[in-house]
Amino acid sequence: MRVFVLTTGRSASTTFARACAHIENYTVGHESRWGLLGEARLAYADQHIEVDNRLTWLLGLLDARFADDAFYVHLVRDRDAVARSYCGRRLGRGSIIRAYSQGILYRSQTTIDDCLDYCDTVNANITLFLKDKTRVLTFELPQAVDSFTNFWDRIGAQGDLDAALAEWQLPYNDRLNELQDQTTIRGALRKLKRLTSQLPEFLKNA
Repeated sequence: MRVFVLTTGRSASTTFARACAHIENYTVGHESRWGLLGEARLAYADQHIEVDNRLTWLLGLLDARFADDAFYVHLVRDRDAVARSYCGRRLGRGSIIRAYSQGILYRSQTTIDDCLDYCDTVNANITLFLKDKTRVLTFELPQAVDSFTNFWDRIGAQGDLDAALAEWQLPYNDRLNELQDQTTIRGALRKLKRLTSQLPEFLKNA
């Protein structure tokens, strides 16, 4: 059986994949088939768990390929939290929210409203896709430990459940803040490096 984790992104999908890495009778991938086209994009082996938020834009192909012969997880995080997270990353290289806002909606700039609209659109797409599926689990982050235990049982997982649950023990917002802090520090260091490199030229022209 194949397992597909569908989500907006910015919803602890990396943590979900790390927790699944403790399952011994499934392989696991996190966005493992980026850049591929056609049949190759969805050529997932049996007994594989794939966590990839971009699958939400390939749902027609996913249905044609696997239909109800897979297990589907709808990974859900608070809408406002997802939107704020995306808004902070809207200018990044390969930003999916910028692609949605400016490429699909043809908006002049990406705002928090665009990010909220993205969340609503993606979750509506997932809900519609899942309405005729029989093996479905809605996984909400506030109940991550209980939900993952339920997920483990429903897919018949074998391995180290305690180690898998330990991946969820660090509160998600703390982990997110830690990552944001690291990003802010790296950005400040890059800016300082640029300013330092420009200093001799500035002094020469002063």
